[in-house]
Amino acid sequence: MTEAARPLRLALLGESLVDESALAILVEAALGRPFVRVQPRLRARGWPSVLQTLPAIARHLHFHTDADGIVVLVDSDDTEPHPPAHDAPGYFHPRCRLCQLRAAFRRATKNLPPAHGRTHLLRAIGLAVPAAEAWYLCGLDDRVGEAAWSTGRAAGTPPYTRRELKQLVYGTDRPNLPQAVAGATAAARRHARDLRRLENDFPGFATLARDLRTWPTPDASSP
Repeated sequence: MTEAARPLRLALLGESLVDESALAILVEAALGRPFVRVQPRLRARGWPSVLQTLPAIARHLHFHTDADGIVVLVDSDDTEPHPPAHDAPGYFHPRCRLCQLRAAFRRATKNLPPAHGRTHLLRAIGLAVPAAEAWYLCGLDDRVGEAAWSTGRAAGTPPYTRRELKQLVYGTDRPNLPQAVAGATAAARRHARDLRRLENDFPGFATLARDLRTWPTPDASSP
């Protein structure tokens, strides 16, 4: 009988504590197994901060922790989504935040020497279009989906606003932290039972899930 694999050790990075709380549930569901959370040395709040701090966080995790990987989630807001065409080798879209984060991570880690028994840090990145609250509403409101948002935005008539998404998820467009965490994690637990609708309606989540599912399973004897 083979020895059981040890849990992955992962750091989570989002624009807020709210999104990181929901992300933890979605990551475990996509992996199909529990993981151990590793806290990064730096914190990020908001899109610019995530992009700016990701290189330093990745290097810190690589050299100073036993983390296997990092999982990142950001909102697209009014920037480009990340369709499958963006996954072509060498492709980079300057207005796609997922492309920007991949490039920043690649630059920060491509020449790092092996550390802590691993050659490199794994990474998975998701892009919520236009915001994580759309993921939380997936399956509850048929208007909400990445294709509908992109089509409406291109026509100059978005089907909803980010403020309306917050109102629908939290019951207010200005939730306090406990309200927001409760709403986000309840939605994440609902999706965790079956991720197929979320993956179908939101390619930015499907990309994240695909990254996670291609990761190797750690050997129980590894450090």
